[in-house]
Amino acid sequence: MSPVIALRAPLDEDLGPFISLLARLGVPHRVAEQGNEQVLWVPNDEIAGQVRELYARAPQGDPNLQPLRAPVTSSRPGIAAQARRSPLTLVVLALTLLVAVLTWGGEEYDVVRWLSFVDFHIEGQYIYFGTFAQALDSGQWWRLLTPMLLHFGILHLTMNSLWYWELGRRIEARQGALMLLLLTLWFGLAANVAQYVYAGPALFGGLSGVLYGLLGHCWLFQLLAPNTAYKLPRGVLVSMLIWLLICMTGVFELLQFGAIANAAHVGGLVAGCLSGLIGGLLARQFARR
Repeated sequence: MSPVIALRAPLDEDLGPFISLLARLGVPHRVAEQGNEQVLWVPNDEIAGQVRELYARAPQGDPNLQPLRAPVTSSRPGIAAQARRSPLTLVVLALTLLVAVLTWGGEEYDVVRWLSFVDFHIEGQYIYFGTFAQALDSGQWWRLLTPMLLHFGILHLTMNSLWYWELGRRIEARQGALMLLLLTLWFGLAANVAQYVYAGPALFGGLSGVLYGLLGHCWLFQLLAPNTAYKLPRGVLVSMLIWLLICMTGVFELLQFGAIANAAHVGGLVAGCLSGLIGGLLARQFARR
């Protein structure tokens, strides 16, 4: 459920006593400055109604005031509850797992070749790639997106799945399943095309580009239109950006740990920052109305 605005107040109004009252009553809330106003956010419409009624009774707080109903408590929903609220996130993860099984973790090349960005065939110890123009001539448009479902090894699959679960369900809760689907496809397309344009025909895949898109989307959206769903711990953002920079140095290729699709990561991040910028600006405009 998305956070909602319960109150708006001028910047020169002292909300301190009322905020203290909310804290004493156990009402989860967050105050942010938007334009020339103070905006009070709460988790849902039910709590927002209570807060407005409470504000009408005691705008300056009241140490003797009792809550209108039973005190509102905030608890983190369990995994099952989160799963019920995130069906699209689960569908994407299920498709990723299915592809991992069908490709045997990226080792069943007869299946992988149908999902990679370009077709290829193996002769002896050599792999020969076609071009994307050849794929388009054959009507194989799905190759623009399907590499994001490919993973090579259990660690690759596990890490990307965990991060998609963490970031995807935030967007699904805040902006809905359809928006998460559109963003996932957009980030996957941007990441795959960026990698192909930068590195040429090659075998690459994974949700990593999409994940950097989700990260950039939450980051810019939160900066422009603060909300609890997209408020990531600072360490998460910093660590993922540092990891991106480390990968771009080429150290993993030098240590023979395998090639990293850095262009896909950058392409996804840029696409995510763009969508977050647009979404955040629109959300800010709607909040002012």
